[in-house]
Amino acid sequence: MKNRNIILGVACTLLVSIVSCSKDFMNTQPLDKISSEATWADGPLSQAFIYNVYSYLGYGGFEEQALAALTDEAMFTHAGRNINTFMEGSESPSNIGWISGTYGWDNMYLAIRDANIAIDRLPTSTFDDDVLRDRLLGEAYFLRGYYYHQLMRFYGGVPLIKRPYGLNEDYTIARNTFDETVSSIVSDLDSAALLLTGKSVTAGRASKLSAMALKARVLLYAASDLHDGPTAKAKSATLSGYPNIDLVAYAGGDRQARWQAAKAAAKAALDEGQGYKLNLTEPVDAEAGKANYISLSLGGGSAVGDAAAGVELIFQRTMSALYTQEDNWPLGGIHYGINNGPNGYHNWAGNTPIQQLVDDYEMMDGSKFDWSNPDHKADPYANRDPRMYATILFDGAEWKPRPSDVAGKDPANQIQTGYYDNGAGGFVNGIDTRESEVENWNGSRTHYYTRKFIDPNPALADNQSNAQLVPWPFIRYTEVVLNYVEACLATGDEGEARNWLNKIRFRSGMPAITDAGTALVNRYRNERRVELAYEEHRYHDARRWMIPAETVGRGIKAINVKATLKPGKTALVPYRHDKTVYNYTYTVVDNTENETRKWLDKMYYRPISRDEMNRNDKLVQNPGF
Repeated sequence: MKNRNIILGVACTLLVSIVSCSKDFMNTQPLDKISSEATWADGPLSQAFIYNVYSYLGYGGFEEQALAALTDEAMFTHAGRNINTFMEGSESPSNIGWISGTYGWDNMYLAIRDANIAIDRLPTSTFDDDVLRDRLLGEAYFLRGYYYHQLMRFYGGVPLIKRPYGLNEDYTIARNTFDETVSSIVSDLDSAALLLTGKSVTAGRASKLSAMALKARVLLYAASDLHDGPTAKAKSATLSGYPNIDLVAYAGGDRQARWQAAKAAAKAALDEGQGYKLNLTEPVDAEAGKANYISLSLGGGSAVGDAAAGVELIFQRTMSALYTQEDNWPLGGIHYGINNGPNGYHNWAGNTPIQQLVDDYEMMDGSKFDWSNPDHKADPYANRDPRMYATILFDGAEWKPRPSDVAGKDPANQIQTGYYDNGAGGFVNGIDTRESEVENWNGSRTHYYTRKFIDPNPALADNQSNAQLVPWPFIRYTEVVLNYVEACLATGDEGEARNWLNKIRFRSGMPAITDAGTALVNRYRNERRVELAYEEHRYHDARRWMIPAETVGRGIKAINVKATLKPGKTALVPYRHDKTVYNYTYTVVDNTENETRKWLDKMYYRPISRDEMNRNDKLVQNPGF
């Protein structure tokens, strides 16, 4: 893996400088390797080893294929990437669909192995810096907890390996129960929080607060429907017939106690930190709400950002020695803009929003958007939640100046995903459609594009808006708020839940809510959906709530946009969006070009691969496989 090779190269350079100072040239060691004893006798080398453990985090959600495309947030545009294997329910242990290295079984256990080495060796390390030693050990505990939490989210209970294996040991090991897996993760995070108390906070590195926040997430998952055995079995025939339910859920026990633990952990994390602009008592205006959300997506309120407004990013991927750039990109890092931006800007339209996500953004007055409402249908992008405008590019949306070879075709700098009356009996294809005269192979199939995480600076081309400039939010304060709200709802504390939900809504420019009961739960779930869109939460939320038949099971909806000339009007050349010249119609359609989505209950968990099952005959396969 390039990241780890580069980090280890830094450590090797340090070793070379140490060796070159010695006069005993005959006793030098190989310069391409670092001995174990040398690593743990030197503070910088020990730190380099921990940086290597961070590197398994990869690019977070900034990969070309996003987890959003395995949810009702997005569709992956390009066929042949093995996403349909999963989304159509044909995945099996011998036919695994697309899996990111950020949660893949093999890669996570490589990361855990390195964390185990650090946890084993740091207590007896001999470098003379106790503060650094405790910090590195705390980070190692955090990272081991994080990687096990990734396995837990996708696989359920997994084999818990808490020490580095030696040569010639028996590597076969049974899966631990879900209960044991959660307890182990929480223990690691408690150890991390203790060791990191009082340590300096560095963007991209674990802290006391990040350990507390991750603990709150893990306990929230543990309390959810999917992981309560009786509830899960009652809602799913597949899980009901699974003889090893304790591998993926609590077989029994006090579920209310689990909710109380999740609530207490989330509140402790909230009290430890301070979120971005969450102290408002009324909504900001729409433009300020949009600006706030754009700022959040670009890292605003980070530890090195707008400190006066509160610190939002609790654990982030930032361009540093922790996450080194790939050398096959002109500016380094993964280019989120080129992966996902409009093809009329020479981008690749990778993970395009689907209509279901767009429809779930409320109207500015807090009412639901409704296609059966004539006013909504006639102008579906007017007067919506400001977060929609900061997340999604739609037909007619203002965007950046076009590249020089396209500027003459669109001097208005507006997204063109529709088809426009040319005044001569035909239609002009929008230059951001798949039929574009600019590029016709990489346009959106849903007629939407992603705006979130792409820097709107007009001087910065989309293909330069990358992970070097924008941090990936592994954990942010608002997620902890939402976790707390959910636990409050589960424990009957609706007033506290509404209070914190309204803090988020006020920052976004949305009005206060007054719902109660089931309506409040549904309002919370939608608020979480739009606030955390594209941040790798929807995949897990739909599963732990046991509602994916209602989310991905709905398939993919797209929009067709047509503009016809008003009587007496002349077509604009070059075209620009203009409601005084054109009548616009919006038609929702199904899209099955790459996938015909379905939901099967075996899709609650990913299968353990056939190769892994063959290597370890003590493993038990997940339900439905």
